[in-house]
Parts: sequence; C-alpha cells; structure tokens
Amino acid sequence: MKILVISDIHDNIWKLEKALKKCDPVELAIFCGDFCAPFTLKQLAEFPAKALHVVFGNNDGDRFLLTKIARDYPHVVLHGEFAKIEAGDLKIAVNHYPEIAAEIAKSDAFDVVFYGHNHEHRIEKIGSTDLINPGEIMGRFGRSTFVIYDTETRSCETIEV
Repeated sequence: MKILVISDIHDNIWKLEKALKKCDPVELAIFCGDFCAPFTLKQLAEFPAKALHVVFGNNDGDRFLLTKIARDYPHVVLHGEFAKIEAGDLKIAVNHYPEIAAEIAKSDAFDVVFYGHNHEHRIEKIGSTDLINPGEIMGRFGRSTFVIYDTETRSCETIEV
C-alpha cells in the first residue's frame, strides 16, 4: 500500500495544489499538522484517498472549525495530537513534534512514526522503527517536499514540489 505523508502546509494552497498534482491516488493519506487556516483542510480532503488521517499542529488554532469542516468529508479522521493507525500489518504513529515522535519510535511499539513541525525532511531508523518527517509544503526554507511511503517495502519516495 502507498501512503501519502504531508506536513506543514501553513496555508500555502498553491504549493499544496502542485504537490497533489504530482501524486497518484492513494489508499491512505496522513497529515502531520499545521494547516493553519481551516480552508486548507478542504483542499487536502478533496485529494483522492480512501482515508485521510490528521493530527493537529501548533499552528492549527481554529480546531472547532477544522472539526466542522471534517464532518463534510466522511473519509477524514481528526485524531487530535496523536494518531495510532494500522495499515495492513504495520502499526503507524503520527504526531506533530520531533521530540515526541523520537520517543514514540524508541518505544518500539510502532513500525513507523511520522511527524512534522520543524520543516526538515528527514528519514531515519530508530531500532526497527522508521522515523520520518516528510518536510514542509510551505516552502519557508526553500524546499517543499512530501513523501510516499510504501508499506510493502517500508521505503520512502521523497517528492519535491
């Protein structure tokens, strides 16, 4: 199964549109936080995925409106600060913050942990757990990236926007 993993949009709907055009439909999409304004959720929710799992970031201020918008999209699951997802045989954790994600990875309770927040694309392994930051869509530091994670091979394809 292929999973779209994206983070830190920060209202850059133009870059988000370019990113989504570079991606084929997937079974599962994961967002690691920081839409900023709730209208950005609408754009991501319209991408063809059977399920979109979302955790909140530190810049997702209007969680009430995000929750209200998510109700219009039955495939969108808002998890709050932490998500625990199963994809086939894989156990996946999602959180916005790098420090928390690293501690979750060290627990060895998950096969893969996705996170965002610091806008730094990073793929590493802690023990047997993949620890992955897809990077930022926003482009604040000049490079906009997301990843496609393959659950069969446990590998990542990084796509630059």
